[in-house]
Amino acid sequence: MSVEVRLGSVLETPPKNGYSPKDVPEWTGLKALGLGCLTPRGFAPSQLKNVPDSVMARRFTLADGDLLMSRANTRELVGLAGRFTQIGAACIYPDLMMRLRPRAEQCLPGYLEIVLRSATVRRAVQAGARGTSESMVKISASLVEDLRIPLPPLSEQRDIVAAHEAFERRVGALERMLAKVEIAESALSAYALRQVGAAGPRLDSVATVAAGVTLGSEPVGEGTVELPYLRVANVLDGRIDTTDVKTVRIVKKQYERYALRKGDLLLTEGGDLDKLGRGAVWDGHIDECLHQNHVFRVRCGEQMLPDFLALYTASPEGRAYFQRVGKQTTNLASINSTQVKQMPVPVPPVEEQRRLLGPVHAARERAAVLQQQIAKLRTIQQGVIEDLLSGRSRVNRT
Repeated sequence: MSVEVRLGSVLETPPKNGYSPKDVPEWTGLKALGLGCLTPRGFAPSQLKNVPDSVMARRFTLADGDLLMSRANTRELVGLAGRFTQIGAACIYPDLMMRLRPRAEQCLPGYLEIVLRSATVRRAVQAGARGTSESMVKISASLVEDLRIPLPPLSEQRDIVAAHEAFERRVGALERMLAKVEIAESALSAYALRQVGAAGPRLDSVATVAAGVTLGSEPVGEGTVELPYLRVANVLDGRIDTTDVKTVRIVKKQYERYALRKGDLLLTEGGDLDKLGRGAVWDGHIDECLHQNHVFRVRCGEQMLPDFLALYTASPEGRAYFQRVGKQTTNLASINSTQVKQMPVPVPPVEEQRRLLGPVHAARERAAVLQQQIAKLRTIQQGVIEDLLSGRSRVNRT
């Protein structure tokens, strides 16, 4: 039977903030975690740093199974938690994290990690975070200690951890399959482009390029209409993300000028130099959708398939062109519509384009199926674990 307790009551000591000595270029026998080691999926040792070895630093050495929680970050990411696993070297954690060590006789580290990553606790942490800007909020040790968590007997905690790990193994297997399919897709894309040789005519000879609606003083009154539009944040590398689409008001007569059609290739105007010209083909699943002026709309004519053009603009050769012509400033890089229009592109016969795209599309379809399976399994996992934590269901031990 599960009871609800104060988190601080199951910890050996109060949550302890970390230590952030200055980075050094060479390994001294001690590593430090970066804040990016805590992800929505838990602990991932991806941002390790070399730091000076000292008596002070060693006070913050992590043990296998220690729970870590980010105490400062954006509101979305603050309070992310993960269970530290050994990395093959002594390791400390930074000041922007806090360490939690549960009492072994009361709470399993693996169980506490699941609880801290649950939707209920995440909401409580985010609601309690404080800061003057959403880009940086903080949580206190007292907030963490005062969190209310379910605490079933150790045997039930083990069952919940086992159920969680079973889901993780299945998801992990699917993710490994997806990684292989994505590698295959990349190889097939490169092969397809090698078959057509060097780029030839300018892009504007086979497609039209247009900028979108400029935001700012919007028209009002009769003769205007408010419509959804895609901005740079919606146009990712190889896909369009429509989870957060904003609207803008325009004069009705300008609709065709800014409207998107299914098959339009969207390319971003600016960002980091290596992300210039990232884009994807619009599938048209939002009716009457526009695009912002920082997103170029490329509409292919009869000589070019949008997917084939997208294949080329995303290739190393296409990216190299954008990086070569892009204008670099202190923090950002950008391209203009003239540079997009002047881009040399390969234009094999349409039937040849379609033939070369066949294996690529097959790989993408397989990847899409795997992504859907992973997303579905994650949803089921979240529901099952939340039910187990709340006591609404029990693990079947038979």
